[in-house]
Amino acid sequence: MMRHAASLTPSAWVTRFAPLIAAGGEVLDLACGSGRHARWLAGRGYRVEAVDRDAVALELLATVPHVTTREADLEAGDWPYGDRRFDGVVVTNYLFRPRFNLLLAALNPGGVLLYETFMLGNERFGKPSNPEFLLRSHELIERVAGACTILAYEQGEVSEPKPAVIQRICAVKGHNPVVRLP
Repeated sequence: MMRHAASLTPSAWVTRFAPLIAAGGEVLDLACGSGRHARWLAGRGYRVEAVDRDAVALELLATVPHVTTREADLEAGDWPYGDRRFDGVVVTNYLFRPRFNLLLAALNPGGVLLYETFMLGNERFGKPSNPEFLLRSHELIERVAGACTILAYEQGEVSEPKPAVIQRICAVKGHNPVVRLP
């Protein structure tokens, strides 16, 4: 598990590609933390399921319209979503490889995956620094390639919102979708 405390400002990657998610669709904000993306998405008309193990953080989201919260340890026990499917899945600053295939299975055909987290090389900037919580070079591409069409991908060093080495992907479940990029 890997998390990073962040402001309530949503990721520029998420705000850029979220319009590709079906209007009014249901979005899973996995390991939502403070709920910055759940709040932002709900404010744009999406129905959001915000899941995290932090009950206090979830309490702060409980009154946000169009947000449903779920307290769950995403790394232990059964996957909390069974056969449930979403039009979009957002994951930022979190990595738990053993559930990655279940995460992809939670996307509807045509559903959009927006994933952004740290990768190897980030240890020189501080935490996370444990390789278990850092993606390997091109790992997101390798993990989604069989199930999704990759629309955008970046990896490397960034200076905002703080210096870090990251990887991010926007992918649509299925192959050869025709999508107008934002």
